[in-house]
Amino acid sequence: MNAYHVAVVGATGAVGNEMVKILEERKFPVSRLTLLASERSIGKELKFNGELHPIQVLNEKSFAGIQIGLFSAGGSISQRFAPIAAASGCIVIDNTSAFRMEPDIPLVVPEVNPESIGMYKNRGIISNPNCSTIQMVVALKPIHDAVRIKRIVVSTYQAVSGTGKKAIEELIEQTRALMNNREPEIKVYPHRIAFNCLPHIDVFLDNGYSKEEMKMVNETKKILNDPSVAVTATTVRVPVLFGHSESVNIETGKKITADEVREILSRAPGVTVVDDLKRNKYPLPIDAAGKDDTFVGRIREDESIENGINMWIVSDNVRKGAALNAVQIAEILVRNYL
Repeated sequence: MNAYHVAVVGATGAVGNEMVKILEERKFPVSRLTLLASERSIGKELKFNGELHPIQVLNEKSFAGIQIGLFSAGGSISQRFAPIAAASGCIVIDNTSAFRMEPDIPLVVPEVNPESIGMYKNRGIISNPNCSTIQMVVALKPIHDAVRIKRIVVSTYQAVSGTGKKAIEELIEQTRALMNNREPEIKVYPHRIAFNCLPHIDVFLDNGYSKEEMKMVNETKKILNDPSVAVTATTVRVPVLFGHSESVNIETGKKITADEVREILSRAPGVTVVDDLKRNKYPLPIDAAGKDDTFVGRIREDESIENGINMWIVSDNVRKGAALNAVQIAEILVRNYL
């Protein structure tokens, strides 16, 4: 297999760190690794394959000779630098929301729509979906193929790592303060996150939904390539470090039993069914942290409608919800297209 010059943009962030780690774990064919970040990261180094790699400052000339760029430095950075990278011959796999809903840019979850990767030739950019969308569609696509999903109602319980390193630190520091009878500092979120739940992720829109909720609505339709699927979402930030959880209710076109859903998902790529109520076995974010799969349990028939199923979906949001998904896209890209 050929080896490739790979860049990680936003390398010092939580997702960027994980991207570097996963490239090494999965033995991605890297001939040279370039780590890019802002001037704040000058002097920092990250280890890859036993060697320390210095962080370089991202600029317009950073992408000469780079073949694959994994971007996770924020939407404004991607909007500015992804087209520059693509123009220099670098194929960009972007983890931000900057390009997800543009019709000529593929939005890819490898277990769901790997065939869309070939659309990278349009503009040299592939989009990584939102973390909460990724784990949901990994679990729902096999069911959609079997009986067609008409409607999805999802409520999320999202870890603070979805916001980044500063949010992780804030949850830890607020918890420490409260346990020591001190007033916690509130910087990252509009309210205290320790021992609390915030039904507020990203900004609120004119329709009363948050931007995060509408990402789930719109991205799900695009990834499933089915605009007729009705989706409604409520997204909530909870005091968990790693691992997003989702309560998902679906209405299907044909009747499907809970046992049939378990059977379908037991064979689905990237899914592990954990559903043994007699032994109190169901997916937990602390068990999903650091794992590649999406975990599904509490599968049961919705007794309020004829063709309804409820389930509980958990995944590591930094790993499968971001870094791993991007590397999996890159693996298919080099295997089938380069």
